[in-house]
Amino acid sequence: MPGTNSSPLSLDYTNYRIGRGETGVLTYEPYKSALLSSWRFRTPAIARTSSVALWNAFLDYEKQNDFVGMDMSRKFLQMGMTRAKRYANHKGGKKYELDVERKEGRGRQVISVGSDEQWKGRREKEEASAIFKETWERAKNYEPYQEMKKEFLKRQKEWDWERTPEKRQKATKTSEQTDTES
Repeated sequence: MPGTNSSPLSLDYTNYRIGRGETGVLTYEPYKSALLSSWRFRTPAIARTSSVALWNAFLDYEKQNDFVGMDMSRKFLQMGMTRAKRYANHKGGKKYELDVERKEGRGRQVISVGSDEQWKGRREKEEASAIFKETWERAKNYEPYQEMKKEFLKRQKEWDWERTPEKRQKATKTSEQTDTES
């Protein structure tokens, strides 16, 4: 794996969940540590370099038949797109601010950036987001990734089945009832 000495076979993949979007991207080791240093989006040039590095990691994980590494690389690409877009839409990347004038208590209010004249870095961040989006789309639609994802989800169901004795007992009882009714 890029940046680590861990063998994919030595990791416990049974705890990994693909999830929606970028879920778990900053929590699943050793991938987080291996990929985080490649994730940058400050300028379009930096975003381009970062997306190439993450794409190469994606392909390296494919060569190792490591779906989790591929999926984590895809998540970092997606996170590059969404974070750059957030910085384009909200100066400083801060999406909410506390509304201290509310009498009912604490609340959050969306910060509005305004026109391009008010936020000069907006176009640069939008371009960085577009760079990541293109690479993320390529990764998520990559045929070997799609095939490995199907296989991983199939194996995950098996792992979950093995780890949950209640499900096995219930299925066995249902199966036995069906056999006696026939």
